[in-house]
Amino acid sequence: MINLESLSQGQKSVVLKTEGPLMVLAGAGSGKTRTLVARIVYLLENLKISPFQVLALTFSNKAAREMRERISSEANLDLGALQVTTFHSFCAKVLRTEANYLGLSRNFTIYDQTESKAVIKNILGRKGISPKELPPSEILYFIEGLKNNGHYIGREDSLSELDEKDEYFPYFEEYEREVHKANACDFGGLITGTLELFEKHPTVLETYKNRFQYILVDEYQDTNRAQFELVKLLANEKKNICVVGDEDQSIYSWRGADIRNILEFEKVFHDAEVLKLEQNYRSSKNIIEAASCVISQNKMRKGKEMWTENERGDSVQIVELKNDKDEASFVSTEIKELIENKDEKVLYRDIAVFYRANSQSRIVEDYLRSNNIPYRVVGGTKFYERKEIKDLLSYLRLIVNDKDSLALSRIINTPSRGIGSVTLRKFEEEAIRTGRSLWETIEGFVKNSEEYFHLKISQKVKSSISEFVNMIQEGKDLNQSKICPSDIFEKILHDSGYLSFLKSSKDYESLARVENLEELVNAIKQFESGQSTPTLLGFLETITLDGSSEEKIEEKKNLGEVSLMTIHGSKGLEFNYVFLVGSEENIFPSFMSLENGDQGLEEERRLFYVAMTRAMKKLYICFAQGRMLHGMMRFNGPSRFIYEIPEQFYFWRKKTDNLSEEGSEYEDLNDSDFNDREYDDEKVYQVGDFPSSYEKKRKESSKFPKGIKVLHSLYGEGLVIDNQGFGTEEKVVIEFLGGERKKFMVKFAPLKKI
Repeated sequence: MINLESLSQGQKSVVLKTEGPLMVLAGAGSGKTRTLVARIVYLLENLKISPFQVLALTFSNKAAREMRERISSEANLDLGALQVTTFHSFCAKVLRTEANYLGLSRNFTIYDQTESKAVIKNILGRKGISPKELPPSEILYFIEGLKNNGHYIGREDSLSELDEKDEYFPYFEEYEREVHKANACDFGGLITGTLELFEKHPTVLETYKNRFQYILVDEYQDTNRAQFELVKLLANEKKNICVVGDEDQSIYSWRGADIRNILEFEKVFHDAEVLKLEQNYRSSKNIIEAASCVISQNKMRKGKEMWTENERGDSVQIVELKNDKDEASFVSTEIKELIENKDEKVLYRDIAVFYRANSQSRIVEDYLRSNNIPYRVVGGTKFYERKEIKDLLSYLRLIVNDKDSLALSRIINTPSRGIGSVTLRKFEEEAIRTGRSLWETIEGFVKNSEEYFHLKISQKVKSSISEFVNMIQEGKDLNQSKICPSDIFEKILHDSGYLSFLKSSKDYESLARVENLEELVNAIKQFESGQSTPTLLGFLETITLDGSSEEKIEEKKNLGEVSLMTIHGSKGLEFNYVFLVGSEENIFPSFMSLENGDQGLEEERRLFYVAMTRAMKKLYICFAQGRMLHGMMRFNGPSRFIYEIPEQFYFWRKKTDNLSEEGSEYEDLNDSDFNDREYDDEKVYQVGDFPSSYEKKRKESSKFPKGIKVLHSLYGEGLVIDNQGFGTEEKVVIEFLGGERKKFMVKFAPLKKI
């Protein structure tokens, strides 16, 4: 049972206000998550509400997991039916259950942005339009905008943003038809699809309204209009809905977040109560009061007066440097001084460097590296967006959903099988002409090539296609037989020739790709260990939804490194010491934001506020008199946000003397201090042969040596005419009595010696 006395008065009010609509304005560092957890535990234990009737929605899988774990540790109940999840995961689950209402099957594929763009490229290709003439990214941006606002084909709405006469609108409709035909759904479609389901099928909506008697939404300032419409539908007649957010931290308009959802909440829920969490438990008084003065300049806000009982602390350090090299030198020097300070133990993981754009990290990295300061850049290519990972996942997706023509198009010639784009286009056109899926067309060609004689496919290409289709069909058979996903993956990895292709090229990049695929095996097995009946579909859905989240930082137990990240990536985090670099006009606020008028400027100010309130003990705001941008020296002057901080909260440090040997004049960075790069982009690094353990395995005797007769449970009697590999990687080529030859992975093939 929750201890209400451990909460502040404001937090306690949020917990006890359980009936009717409630909006909680939770300021930075105000204990929002703790309060939400306490509210849910109070509903479950004190009010005896069934976990089945509570729905808590947030934006990242990490946040959902942490909230559920905290609820589990505080509530002495079985939480099996409790839904603490993301919007997209919730909608995916609803659509899997009710898929037939929308003409989908339950095993539909979820497309990410790259795959959505590929669909658009295919549409443009069929129309003979070059991507250079009409960039697919522009069309996708238009489509995402419609979906963020809750639009689906046929929806009657009054959105001012909707213009059916827009030149891109026909592409939206054709795109939706293509995705639906592939038995797929994109991320925005998970939300709009559920919205369409509820609006067109009131009985389905009624089921979910009756189930979820209490709805909670975390990070409400990040919701788009479609998510707002969804929540509004789910809120039953009792309207026991609680939304928690901070309009002063609304920084994601570029991905659809709509600040109006907070500003206009009371217009939709007329009897709503608004409570504020204004006490900050994170930062010093100087930091909080300085940040409050900056954000008070915004007009689009409900208004909070943040305060703290923490100590006054150090003044905010505003540091003026001569140029960006001196700025980077100052940051690295100051970090060393913090670490070496004997009066206070400071660890590298207590320190973060923030910047407005990723491109700003490079020079900071150079100076940290030259000073032997360990660091990590939070960003880069995500694991599941790497080419080799997406390739192998496409194989698995095709096994699960053979209507997924996008996955099929991606891997039918990866690695190269001689099935070129011209051949693929023939099959695509045939599929459109006959109304079949691409897989049905290709499979039909393999079974009865005479029917497709008009396509003029060569015998060599036909043989490659036949091998490909057989491999996928064997994977489908294993999947239907409930074989472990990791075994299916390993079979595809070997049978497809993908692993052999990578290993044949012994450069550094190929070896790194092999290691990535090995890590993918680990990911699948980790998924299996947490499931009673693991399936390929379950794994694919998990990693797709996990990959959509905006988590910018990996959780590690021992972070002995300085963290470098964009300010957008810092939201939700906290550090004792924060360096904010590049605080100059046209950089922060950015030049593009200034073109968007007051709305753009106010969002930049909110971003500045977020950066300030990540700091707990000490905040450094740095700017350079001159900075190299786009190959030229720019003199932008300090950010206007600096001047919005009252003098009593800061100490201005002017550091324009030489901080480094070249600090007095701006030189090209290719000087002697930076020639010891970790790698050379132009050089191809060769790696040695694979470990000696492989040589040892080669000596193992083959299970099915060349020349032996075998019996296959499906194809009958045959002769092994070729053998490759050893141990678990042994592969055989068998010629059966009818003359047909097939290649098998011994580990998976149902073979017996005769």
